[in-house]
Amino acid sequence: MSPTEDLPPAEGRTPAEPGTAEEEPSAVLPAVAPQLRALRRRASLTLEAAARAAGLSPAHLSRLETGQRQPSLPMLLALARIYDTTVSELLGETVAERDAVVRAADMEPTRAGGWTYWPAGAAGRGMQALRVHVPYGAQGDIVRVHPGEEWLYVLKGRLRLRLGDAAHVLAPGDSAHFDSLTPHRLAADGREGAELLFVHTLLQSPSAALCLGPLTGETS
Repeated sequence: MSPTEDLPPAEGRTPAEPGTAEEEPSAVLPAVAPQLRALRRRASLTLEAAARAAGLSPAHLSRLETGQRQPSLPMLLALARIYDTTVSELLGETVAERDAVVRAADMEPTRAGGWTYWPAGAAGRGMQALRVHVPYGAQGDIVRVHPGEEWLYVLKGRLRLRLGDAAHVLAPGDSAHFDSLTPHRLAADGREGAELLFVHTLLQSPSAALCLGPLTGETS
């Protein structure tokens, strides 16, 4: 076991990881902390290895695993790929059967890092579908770079999408499909926020290098 494996909770308030939009401990994501630790161990990753792959410090990941901090949506997506799982499993949600149909009444909203999102597909698939509400000003300065593909479709509001050096404003009905290795950034273009359908591929190797962030707001 590594020296920082399963660090005990730190006393007092610890400063946030640079550039993160983390939340105070709350009941928003009650199942995340134990799931994060269990899935990391299932993937046979040390705290240091998992933190490095996610662009976090071991201490920061330890605080997520002990429930002292709540992860943002980009963190959840990154950790899901690293642990070869889905955001639904990270949240402790289980699906008895892989039904082809997902009913609106069964889509429970989850809030993390200022975003609100609903599962729009079944867990355990080769890609993950979400309905996402992006509030104005939330994580708009975070540049994401990671393997895979993304597809999004704007339902409401206007979305600012930056792909590499190109900037786009997407209105309702507009969509985008791009390689996730292209540095990209999402932000709402109006104070009412933006709502979109979001589909991304899932990596099949927990050891694959991934940076959904990075959480410092810089590309890597």
